[in-house]
Amino acid sequence: REHALEQADEEEIQKQFQNKVKPKKSASHAISRSVVNSDTGITVKQKKGEKVANETVDRRTVFVGNLPVNCTAQVLKSLFKEYGQIKSVRFRSLVPAEATLSKKLAAIKNKLHPNAKFVNAYVVFKEERDAIKALKENGREIASGFHIRVDIASKSSSHDNKRSIFLGNLSYDISDDAVREHFSVCGDVVGVRIVRDRKTGLGKGFGYVLFENTDAVHLALKLNESDLMGRKIRVKRCGKKWKAPQKSAHQSRSLKDRADATLKNRSCSNASFVGEKAIPLKKSTKQRVLKTGPRSKAVKKT
Repeated sequence: REHALEQADEEEIQKQFQNKVKPKKSASHAISRSVVNSDTGITVKQKKGEKVANETVDRRTVFVGNLPVNCTAQVLKSLFKEYGQIKSVRFRSLVPAEATLSKKLAAIKNKLHPNAKFVNAYVVFKEERDAIKALKENGREIASGFHIRVDIASKSSSHDNKRSIFLGNLSYDISDDAVREHFSVCGDVVGVRIVRDRKTGLGKGFGYVLFENTDAVHLALKLNESDLMGRKIRVKRCGKKWKAPQKSAHQSRSLKDRADATLKNRSCSNASFVGEKAIPLKKSTKQRVLKTGPRSKAVKKT
């Protein structure tokens, strides 16, 4: 009996100790839970690590644009292998022949849209210095009418706006080489970028041209409203908003008068309605005397 009582006392002491320890555990668990994202289950440290890892991969990856649609990974590897060891090659901007096919399956089965003329790719090197060396291939004619554009895939790579121009009102099916040829008279073209739709591969009507020096930009601005593939293209400097052409003085004056009249009408409509004012009667200086008639005497009935 004494042994049972001692054992019960020990169990009670252990329970009290566990109750004291539990809040500490829950508090530490709450702290760790605050660090973990409730949706993905990824901690902040893991996210930072992944971000840094992606940036390092991008710095040793080169983007290769304006490749012919029949280009293969072996062709790209043979082109860039002299600069260093290549880890992988990925093709992008593929347009499947059918909407039901995925881009990956279309590339494997070689079922691409007949109107698709070019593709883009990413070449990942083992070392960052090898990717920088590969930039020498920028502007090289890999096939007839296909001058490739080679650039570092990292977002931190700066684009020089002083040596670039913005193009607008471009044809939707225009090629990079057509733009390059049009502006080659201004100076050495470093790269051409036509902004295109990811699903169809067609252009969105605008793009950019990067020149070797700023003098070529001054000459390129003179080609504003020039004809390219049946369209009068718009050329302006990068980083400046496009302004509509100024109208003649007579038109601007008439517009100003119209605007003034509109504002006047609005002010009149907003004002409260004022009716015709009543003319006040003149007060006479003479004092009025109230006329009182004779009081009628009440006839007493007898």
